Amino acid sequence: MHLRNLAVAVLSLVAVGLLGCGNSLNSDEKARLAYIGLDGAIQKSLTLGFAGFNAASSANIPAQTANGSAAGTLTITGQVDQGSSANKGMRLKVGMTGYTDGKVQIPGQDQQVSITYDTPTDTALQPALTLQLKDIPTGTLTGTVVGAFKMTGDLQGDVTLNLAITGQLEDDGTGKVRRKAGNTTITGTAVSPDGTYNVNLTL
Repeated sequence: MHLRNLAVAVLSLVAVGLLGCGNSLNSDEKARLAYIGLDGAIQKSLTLGFAGFNAASSANIPAQTANGSAAGTLTITGQVDQGSSANKGMRLKVGMTGYTDGKVQIPGQDQQVSITYDTPTDTALQPALTLQLKDIPTGTLTGTVVGAFKMTGDLQGDVTLNLAITGQLEDDGTGKVRRKAGNTTITGTAVSPDGTYNVNLTL
């Protein structure tokens, strides 16, 4: 075997060993990695959702897109309540194509893993992001993220999120509304083929 091919084979075996059934990672730690790879995308999804809300001139928001930090795209589409009420709801879909924010650090180890995420192209089958805005522009935010993201790379299969969102709203200084940074709590579960990770963080 050519030396370069041998080196690639050895590295591949190391990655499999880290994520296999050995002592390196248990099943719930793998689920944690599956979620950590999506952590930045959840924050981007909220930002894009508010961008769509502020740009909407009809029930359908203009599609909002961001790039993964390393590769791929994230697209938010959907509908927002119309009218003059200070309380509005959004029913959004989260679409991903080859999305990755880069390597994910294995907790407590020097190694990293690479995970890429995709969702169906049919928006009806994409993960749902629902948001309720009350007392706009300085009231409260509640919502959910529910659905499955397909993983390829060092982790395979679907990771299914069931998350609850609570937070506060603020005026962005131009009369538009945004979530108040540092006051948005995300709780719930990320379930992968290998286990479950209990999510509890503040953005």
